[in-house]
Amino acid sequence: MRLKLLTLALALAAISLPSHSEDLLDAYRQARANDPVLQQADATNLSTREGVPQARALLLPQISASLGLTQSTGGSSSSSSSLGSSTGSDYLCNGIAAGTGTYTCSGPLSDGSLDGTSNSGHVRSRNLSGEIDQVIFDFSKIANLKAAHSTADASEQTYQTAVQDLYVRVATAYFGILTDEDALTFAKANEDAYKKQYDQADAQYKAGIAAITGSYQAKAAYEAAKAQTITAQNTLSDAREALTQITGQPVGDLKKLRDELPLDAPVPNDPNAWVQDAIKYSPSILSQQYSVTAAEHDITSARAGHLPTINATASRAKTTEWLQNGSAAALSGNGRFGNTIGVTLSVPIFSGGAVQSRVRQSIYERDAAQDSLESQRRLVIRTTLNYYRSVLADIEEVKSGKSAVESGQKALDATRAGLGAGTQTIIDVLNAIQTLTSAENTYSQARHQLVLDKLNLKYSTGRIEYKDIEAANILLQ
Repeated sequence: MRLKLLTLALALAAISLPSHSEDLLDAYRQARANDPVLQQADATNLSTREGVPQARALLLPQISASLGLTQSTGGSSSSSSSLGSSTGSDYLCNGIAAGTGTYTCSGPLSDGSLDGTSNSGHVRSRNLSGEIDQVIFDFSKIANLKAAHSTADASEQTYQTAVQDLYVRVATAYFGILTDEDALTFAKANEDAYKKQYDQADAQYKAGIAAITGSYQAKAAYEAAKAQTITAQNTLSDAREALTQITGQPVGDLKKLRDELPLDAPVPNDPNAWVQDAIKYSPSILSQQYSVTAAEHDITSARAGHLPTINATASRAKTTEWLQNGSAAALSGNGRFGNTIGVTLSVPIFSGGAVQSRVRQSIYERDAAQDSLESQRRLVIRTTLNYYRSVLADIEEVKSGKSAVESGQKALDATRAGLGAGTQTIIDVLNAIQTLTSAENTYSQARHQLVLDKLNLKYSTGRIEYKDIEAANILLQ
């Protein structure tokens, strides 16, 4: 009992504790388990793949069984009977002759007193049958099976696109938080710096050694800085919710990007090589190619509407009938099982132009799939080249951004010293603070964007893998 209570307590404690994404790998693992977008893609893929066994089933034996019960009411006014003798003149019979025999009579014989039918009786029958049907030749169904395979392959590539897209979505949300955290830090530092300058200008004004203009200017800059801090805080909160939307877990403290980053150019350092990989491996392109193949099979299936089909059928059936009148039931016979085996050749002759219309429709759909493939191919080429160039530009921006921050800090220190010496004004100091803050923001964005664009370059070629997330995670500290 104590062990069960301890287990329950630990479970409740685990539920109550918030989950933290310590690093990029933690965030990805949570997203892989909880992301509804990926789960929807998985379910769609599994649903589409069920088209293959459904198309194959139409080429396999179809077995069915049936049991039918029927009842017919009413009967005739005559009856056939075998009589041992005939006496009297109360019967009107055809073929009266001496001795025994079979007579067809009207009168008392027709009231159901002997075996026969009457207006008050019911004829019931029971039919029991089993049938097996096998397609021998149906080119349309064969083509539909091939189309189903191609459609399933296209769906699998679409799912792989969603899998690879998750890498990028998690990384984008993660580094978006880091960028916004830096922006908030800089905004607060900017606000503190403006506050310091405002306090200094206000003190100088009250001491009578400076004009009130400087105090007003410093206060205006300080108030604007406070508004920027609030905006940065709201932006960061939304960025955290963006990651929570993917992972389904609250976001805790995340590891930061380390100061020194590898500034290596993409390998291979050739944009055409990246483009060739993208055309060859991009799952979005492969999906469209399979869709074109499926459309080609659909054309074949439509054209098969002109071809004959051959089916083999085997059945076994038994029918039993009996007579039941208002008060009693008399079994008139038991049926016996009968077997039927046959082959059916069906030759389409004219269907009102429906087959030709389906062929034209399938051709149009094939053309649309080819156009979609070409559009996707061009988009992948453009995207790949854009990310390749972006990585090179990010490397230069990181280098220049670092120099800009260092220069901005030196400029601010010098401007503050000049203000004390009387060679600089309060406006110069405020401008120097703004310049430094802008440089810090630009540098932070360039650093995070460099890591993201390297992942996006891999994603555009369809070659991004888990190890790429691991490599990016190593850059955190």
